[in-house]
Amino acid sequence: MSPYISIIVPIYNVSKYIEKCPEWRTVSFEEEVLDIPNYQGNAVMNFTDAAVPYTRIIEHKHFEMFGQKVYDCPNTVISREYSTEYKEGMEPYYTVNDERNNALADQYRALAAQEKNVIFGGRLADYRYYDMAPIVETVLAIEIR
Repeated sequence: MSPYISIIVPIYNVSKYIEKCPEWRTVSFEEEVLDIPNYQGNAVMNFTDAAVPYTRIIEHKHFEMFGQKVYDCPNTVISREYSTEYKEGMEPYYTVNDERNNALADQYRALAAQEKNVIFGGRLADYRYYDMAPIVETVLAIEIR
């Protein structure tokens, strides 16, 4: 049996001794059913313009339908994703990358490094935003010490 515990927890759970937790942003969604077969031509469209209130639109059918099948279905469902201030009990999604929060995260990383037989991994444990493809590569490269 392995001496390691597999667990993914927010890094701030490693100690009750640090007074403040790093801040997070989260997301909320607004769904809409449209009476058209194709809204944007692909599954995900990101928006970075400050004048646009949402960060992305997801058109769900494009994850499973391609080509003519998209047009054979007369309706589509979209979700608009909005960046939202995090409140206790919400799902943390994005880090707040500023000097204060990064310093707090460094304190938690130092505490986490002292834990025996536990590997902290993932965006909640590292206090970083990750794209999934590089994460899979990182996990595969973890060397059990």
